[in-house]
Amino acid sequence: MRSVSYQVFARKYRPRTFRDVLGQDHVVRTLCNAIEQNRLAHAYLFVGPRGTGKTSTARIFAKALNCTDGPKVDFDPDEDVCLEIAEGRSLDVQEIDGASNRGIDNIRDLRDNVQFAPTRGKYRIIYIDEVHMLTKESFNALLKTLEEPPAHVMFIFATTEPHKILPTILSRCQRFDLRPIPTHIIADHLVNISNNEGVTLDADAAYAIATVAEGGMRDAQSMLDQLVSFCGNHITEQNVNDIFGVTSRDTVAKALAYMLDRQLPSLLHLVHELAESGRDMGQLLSELMGAVRELLIAKVAPQESHSTLPEQWRNTLNELLARTPTDKIIRLMEVLSHAEEQMRWSTNKRLYLEMGLIQAVHSLAEANISDIIRALNGAPLPETPIATVPLPAIPMPGGNPPPAAAPPTQPAPAPAPIPVPPAPQPAPPATPPVTMPPGLEPIDDAPPLFDDVPAADVAEPTERPLTPVDWENVLQAVRTKSPIAGAGIGHTLFISDDDGLATIAIHPDDMDTRDALLSDTLSELIATAAQEICGHSLRLRIVTDGSVPPPQAVEILPPPNFEELAPAPKPAPKPAKAPAPAAPQQENTAPASLKPNDEEFYHDPLIEQALEVFHATLIKQ
Repeated sequence: MRSVSYQVFARKYRPRTFRDVLGQDHVVRTLCNAIEQNRLAHAYLFVGPRGTGKTSTARIFAKALNCTDGPKVDFDPDEDVCLEIAEGRSLDVQEIDGASNRGIDNIRDLRDNVQFAPTRGKYRIIYIDEVHMLTKESFNALLKTLEEPPAHVMFIFATTEPHKILPTILSRCQRFDLRPIPTHIIADHLVNISNNEGVTLDADAAYAIATVAEGGMRDAQSMLDQLVSFCGNHITEQNVNDIFGVTSRDTVAKALAYMLDRQLPSLLHLVHELAESGRDMGQLLSELMGAVRELLIAKVAPQESHSTLPEQWRNTLNELLARTPTDKIIRLMEVLSHAEEQMRWSTNKRLYLEMGLIQAVHSLAEANISDIIRALNGAPLPETPIATVPLPAIPMPGGNPPPAAAPPTQPAPAPAPIPVPPAPQPAPPATPPVTMPPGLEPIDDAPPLFDDVPAADVAEPTERPLTPVDWENVLQAVRTKSPIAGAGIGHTLFISDDDGLATIAIHPDDMDTRDALLSDTLSELIATAAQEICGHSLRLRIVTDGSVPPPQAVEILPPPNFEELAPAPKPAPKPAKAPAPAAPQQENTAPASLKPNDEEFYHDPLIEQALEVFHATLIKQ
């Protein structure tokens, strides 16, 4: 059974004076200056989220107005009149709940009662909480009194939804917007409350509570009260995570590191573990967005950054941040914001969270125009293992350079097109060619291709980065060795070669070129050609760029229509210069099936073209 004298923390530690109000310095300073300069308005409107101090500020303001020898800022909160106002039993300060007293009859009674003078203080103060709940008729009934109230009357309104208040009411009030209280201020205040109550509250636990409270001091104090009942006199961050389903800062930092390092499997596995443990997916995304925001601020304005990430993760995140361009972080925030919007209206929040994280990681791997500009200026593109498809390297024993027994190539002192081996010379006539039986391979001790060049004198190509000219030579060698496979390669743009990782851009619509470059056949040919030119194996990264010429449209001709190839109904015209023999008048009316017309039909150009296309022959009947 709860003790009668017990008060929850939200009531016990409610602010009593202006000095006790936390996180609302702009409001406190304005009200104090108005009191000291005697510039008091007749109507005030306090706007702000829940738990930010609207009612507490209104009561403190009422104390300052009606205290002994008031109005004054430095009043005694323990005097009788101030205690009556704090406990809600003062006759001069009337608190009204706008949600339950919203009718026009209530406002009419209020309008009649304000005519009476105050009993003890200087002002008769009317405080209406959740004033936006009043009906339109109630607002209209209050307008005249609000515009020209008696000299001893002052109105104080509070609301969380100011857009629902009539503009005619807003224009008659001085508006004060109370902001969400910063997280570190709430955390420090919770530690002070715990010390006063004899409770040990870890700093990480206090920060976790303040994060979940989202700027509301009352919510944070209620959560602390609940944790004391559950944990006793020692509260840890794990206790907060277990009770309220929040994610620890260490976990958020780990997820952020996975994201920036593009370790998508590890990131999804972490999300799976959090979901199975009952963590709130929306809260996890909110924490990630807050961490990304901190990184973005630290990137563009280090002097304005306020890092809340754990100390043990800062070095790792700073290294990842240093190699992540600012535009990539902005794109990351856009993707996560879109995922948050989708999660807001979905029952399957985990699905949209995972889709958003996958898209976010891939957004870091996309190459944009800024990456191209950086590459042209000599800076390497950031590695993108998500979009990388490694080409198979030439198999070598032990991973060393090719041994001397490997087929030698021509000396290549400078970059040049791929040397094409000469065609095999025909054997002497006296020696018949040897035909290998099916299924057998040539023997290993076959004579070298170049008999006149010793293997020891053949210089291996010097290992160096690939250049745009080298890439064109690689493509030319591929098309030469395999014309059919190389025919699928369209327009490409060489971007860079970063330690064997070549970035190649294609048009976004040229999927045929992408599939061709990533096929097994061309992968081996490209790897072989790159080894011969630059002396090292090659990995390929395919990116899209709209500046690359699009694939050429191939006009597909329809199959010939035999009906269109049929002769026209009218007979073919006769040659104009051919002498026409004199014929009897009756020959002009001869039938169309006579032999001369049949011969013209068989030799018609269209008929001959159709016969050639279909490899057919006409049979006379």
